[in-house]
Amino acid sequence: MATTATPVSPAQGSTAPDRLEKALAFLSLALLATVLTALVRGQGDWGQVPALVWGHLGLILVALALTPLMLLRPRGDGLHRTLGTIWFLAMFCAAVSSFGITRNGHFSPIHLLSIFVVIMVPISWRAARGHRVARHRRVVRGLVIGALLVAGVFTFPFDRLLGHWLFG
Repeated sequence: MATTATPVSPAQGSTAPDRLEKALAFLSLALLATVLTALVRGQGDWGQVPALVWGHLGLILVALALTPLMLLRPRGDGLHRTLGTIWFLAMFCAAVSSFGITRNGHFSPIHLLSIFVVIMVPISWRAARGHRVARHRRVVRGLVIGALLVAGVFTFPFDRLLGHWLFG
């Protein structure tokens, strides 16, 4: 059964992916491939990784895998809402779980992005539920750029787990 996207008034603007969203989708796929490569390379160390880290990583993988779908496929239909709910939950739970992942009991600057996600996910959710498409779109873009891509890049310095697996 085919579904159609909810029509958008000209005042709301198009829901078709623009150049930025296409780039974000590509970058999300590239980061997903990089994380998966690091995981495969680090297979020998998997038993030493705490369950909380695996849970956090699993949530991030869900969000990374869904991001291109959310940015490139038609929006406003039931599938978009379902996938969006999963994406929001994965992002929110990943951010909350990150507070249990510290180095020597101390938070790092990357935890500021977790605070950003915990605040912005409900704002974007409410914007979507209220059909404030432009606001929802801006916040989602910010979440993808800041909480997925920027945070993702910061997981690869050599002294961090994924960086060690990828480059070590």
